[in-house]
Amino acid sequence: MAGNSGGPWGGGGGGRGDDQGGGNGQRPGGNGGGGRRPEGGNQIPDIDELVRKGQDQLRVLMGGRGGPRQPNGNGGGGGQGGGGGPLLTRTTLVLAGLGAVALWLFSSLYTVRPEEQSVELFLGEYSSTGGPGLNFAPWPFVTYEVINVTSERTENVGVRRNNDSGGLMLTTDANIVDIGFQVVWNIKDPAQTLFNIRDPQLTVEAVSESVMREIIAASNLAPILNRDRGIIADTALQNIQETLDEYNSGINVVRVNLDRADPPAEVIDSFREVQAAEQERDRLQRQADAYANRVLAEARGQAAQTLEQSEAYRAQVVNEAIGEASRFISVAREFNQAPEVTQRRLYLETLERTLSRVDKVIIDETATGAGQGVVPYLPLDQLNRSRDGQPGRNGGSN
Repeated sequence: MAGNSGGPWGGGGGGRGDDQGGGNGQRPGGNGGGGRRPEGGNQIPDIDELVRKGQDQLRVLMGGRGGPRQPNGNGGGGGQGGGGGPLLTRTTLVLAGLGAVALWLFSSLYTVRPEEQSVELFLGEYSSTGGPGLNFAPWPFVTYEVINVTSERTENVGVRRNNDSGGLMLTTDANIVDIGFQVVWNIKDPAQTLFNIRDPQLTVEAVSESVMREIIAASNLAPILNRDRGIIADTALQNIQETLDEYNSGINVVRVNLDRADPPAEVIDSFREVQAAEQERDRLQRQADAYANRVLAEARGQAAQTLEQSEAYRAQVVNEAIGEASRFISVAREFNQAPEVTQRRLYLETLERTLSRVDKVIIDETATGAGQGVVPYLPLDQLNRSRDGQPGRNGGSN
């Protein structure tokens, strides 16, 4: 065992000049050392030897030469003796280049789904917006962000959590109303959404609550609870969209759903009693108005009827007076022409009118035997009525 000069692995000599070409240099535990070797059979490789082989292969891939290193740390490929490791060939370089190109393409190509759009950034600045399909962004100069633009997102505003006052708003008539509504939105410009606002959800929620408080502050309580719910939702949609457009947020508000508009839970029972009393008051007032209208209409009808009757009576009296005057004038004219005849006629007509209204029985006592034996109490007038059905104008002779 000459030449075993020490070292933990035996003789560590055997530099590059001791072997031919440096490819078969002594290894720890080899022939020149005092290391332990199994008797007979194949050698069991040491751990350090496996590590050195891995380091040699790594140096080959990095462009160096191969060859085992000696225990003293000197590489086997740097001396003039020349290491025996494999050199980089053209095939190796082509394969390495193809691998690098494939890795670059894999990093540069990306897919955008139909409901998405991509925002491409060139050195951190906005470059373009990519549509659905396969897109190309040369890495590392161009990067991208994929954003869902068609899906509708919903923000619940006015939900009271942990007994807070998130939905309590003050009206213009100094009442408090509990408002809860939903804002449905999506993204119309992903570039503006990505660069101009930090958190789209918080932005939509804050803007929606601010707009709703402004609308409620300009309204009275009763219209909010009853007839103006649709108007409030439409106004809120318009104002929220205008505010988001001023921020260049790239957000589109689809609709606003007004879920509830109620008094606070602490006073809702009392409020309902007040509402019931107001409804009862309105009902009684409507009944009173209906009664007043009916009585007034009847009074107006009676007044109109009386007025018409008065007009008719006046016309009747005037016409009768005119007729009487005309008749008198005609009689006077006839009297002037034949006084005796006219006088006799007037006498007979007057007598006829007078006697026609009197119940009478005429008995001619001058005739022979006429009127004799007549019972004084005989009700001749009643007999006359039963025969004629009405008092006779001229009585019969008995």
